[in-house]
Amino acid sequence: MNEPIINLPPNLASWLATAPGQALVRWEQSQLDAAVADVFGYHALQLGLPQIPALQANRMPHQWCADRAFLDQPAAVQTQLQCDFEALPFPEASLDLVALPHALETSADPHACLRETERVLVPEGRVVITGFNPSSLWGWNQKRAHLTRRMGFGSLYLPEAGEFLGYWRLRDWLRLLGFEVESSNFGLWHPAVRSQAWLSRTEWMNRLGTRYWPIFGAAYCVVAIKRVRGMRMISPNWKRLPQRATAGVPVVPRSAQSSRSNHRVL
Repeated sequence: MNEPIINLPPNLASWLATAPGQALVRWEQSQLDAAVADVFGYHALQLGLPQIPALQANRMPHQWCADRAFLDQPAAVQTQLQCDFEALPFPEASLDLVALPHALETSADPHACLRETERVLVPEGRVVITGFNPSSLWGWNQKRAHLTRRMGFGSLYLPEAGEFLGYWRLRDWLRLLGFEVESSNFGLWHPAVRSQAWLSRTEWMNRLGTRYWPIFGAAYCVVAIKRVRGMRMISPNWKRLPQRATAGVPVVPRSAQSSRSNHRVL
């Protein structure tokens, strides 16, 4: 008896070369560029997915791109590192910016990865996170495909890259670790189609989705700031207060004081 043929899902890197993958790359690149462009500091780190240069719009002098394995491709201005996302080779409070493009989805322990990110960030440092939204047309199609695969047929639409982290669950994790969400954006309201022709035909759904159901986009980009309780950033006061003009106080010479004390009244 022949076994049923099941199309194995590609990994995330190869899926990005497909038509929906390229649409995702274009949207996430624009979101990442806008999120990191005005973040200042000295040290920035990108965890995973070097196919999307998350730090290319940032101007920090020291940038690293960490992955679990070295890749045979140019790293642009970034320095490649090989490390576990749950144990980063950086001291505590040493990085000003950390970008996680789909890093939590590919991590064996996403909460530990996020906790390690909080450890290496300086107070008021920023983290930028992108991921697939399970509450979307793409996410619902992925859940349906998982059920049909158990029955011996069908294929996954999205790459099988671990568990997709929901937006509200991510916000809870960030809040527990002391982060404050600065901005949240959603994109890609296309149905789960595979060809560029159908993606172009359903482009009108993006305009409606942005206006009427924003939280149901296929991908999200979240920017959060690390807050430290009891700490307040004090900026220098560049405006000097005008000095008040005061009247001069007359000073009596010591010789005059001594002569007055020795004077006798007859």
